Amino acid sequence: MEGFCYYTPYVDPNFEFLIEQINPPRVCIDNDTCKDCTLIKVDSANKHGILLEVVQILTDLDLVISKSYICSDGGWFMDVFHVTDQFGQKITDDFLIDYIQQAICTRRNSDKKQNLKGIEMRPQQLGMKHTALEMTVTDQPGILSEVSAVLTELGCHVSSAVAWTHKHRGAVIFYVDEDVGRPITDQNRLSHIQEQLQIVVGAHNKNGEKQTVRLTAPAVTQTHTERRLHQLMVADEDYKTCGSCGGSVGWNPINKKANLGMTCGCTHVSIEKEKGYSVINIRCRDRPKLLFDTVCALTDMQYTVFHAAISCNCSIATQEYYVRRKDGCMLDTEIERQKVTQCIIAAVERRATQGLRLDIKAQDRLGLLSDVTRVFREYGLSIMRAEMRTRGEQAVGTFYVTDASGRKISRETVDAVKEVIDGNVEVHHDKLLGKVGGQSSWLTDKSTAGEMDDRPSLLSLGSSLWSRIEQISGNFGAFRP
Repeated sequence: MEGFCYYTPYVDPNFEFLIEQINPPRVCIDNDTCKDCTLIKVDSANKHGILLEVVQILTDLDLVISKSYICSDGGWFMDVFHVTDQFGQKITDDFLIDYIQQAICTRRNSDKKQNLKGIEMRPQQLGMKHTALEMTVTDQPGILSEVSAVLTELGCHVSSAVAWTHKHRGAVIFYVDEDVGRPITDQNRLSHIQEQLQIVVGAHNKNGEKQTVRLTAPAVTQTHTERRLHQLMVADEDYKTCGSCGGSVGWNPINKKANLGMTCGCTHVSIEKEKGYSVINIRCRDRPKLLFDTVCALTDMQYTVFHAAISCNCSIATQEYYVRRKDGCMLDTEIERQKVTQCIIAAVERRATQGLRLDIKAQDRLGLLSDVTRVFREYGLSIMRAEMRTRGEQAVGTFYVTDASGRKISRETVDAVKEVIDGNVEVHHDKLLGKVGGQSSWLTDKSTAGEMDDRPSLLSLGSSLWSRIEQISGNFGAFRP
């Protein structure tokens, strides 16, 4: 029935917190029921966003979620996750098990969560310690290099950086400090840095396309970095050109249900109505952190997940969500259903693996990110996705790069990166964990743009000349208004 809503009474947030204190989350980690995975069972008082919080904790530990069953009707949240580590093994380390239990049970108290035995985590909420720089830009080769060079010239040390590209748009979050390791808090200095970066970004503005640059001083709380990247790209409306490819999933005439196999590699989303819920079905290629990305999209669009079933088989992931809007209404209009479809497809695509993956480890220093991205630019490479962070005195990073002309990336380019950073560079293809014939297997992405070529690069002479120009122009200092 069009426009029909299930209205729910207003609940004071303080009362919701009291209920959780009286009935704290219970976490059971079971290694006995299944022979090939660990079951993580969570029971808790229900609230909006709780599913995302739990999934976020598990994915930040790089755990692989192969199945999940979710129920949150009646004010109570119950979930079962089937998880393994990145090598397909059960979670047996007592230290890690204790961390998972404590992290989920103390998710409301960020201070407690930070003091949990110091497990090495990816820096997802560094805004509490560092100045955050957020940017949305037109995706063009070299822009990350230019921004990094200006930050270095201005004496800003990059503690971590994450960059995504999608549909010719890019979103980047830098966490920066003064070169002596202190966060940047002086408002005049923040304003000056922002002005310099706006000049760089504005130089790439074409046809009035949106470009944003925003610096914020350290905050008491901070949105999860990858969730914030999703939010930036949604605000940038990168989803508007997403849609169905016109392909289809396979159809089984025996049970009249869709097979897990697909006739294309695209993301398929369908939305139907059933028993007072809007049912969202998603089928796509499986990959790490897929569940986090789809749940993040639904949560930020203010949809509540009441029931869900997630599974992966033969490298294909299927997700089914029974949802309503936070106000109790279903997805009644075609415009709303179309936007939800587009936003979910975009959330899946943003992190889809593209290009050759380079893992880098080097001694941390001022300007390291600028030097690495400059080499990529000199050799005509585009950065599709990147993450770089500091770990003590070391800097570690992962870059997905492609050749703008579609050629294989030369070994000479990789050697040039090694020479610049004076560190360790590992080259490999990303792999997806799937099931073939009931057995675990690693499925490798073999796109041409992500392969390496041992032949000499045709860009060697031009690269050498461009390197000289970069070195000379680097002496000019920051841009002036």
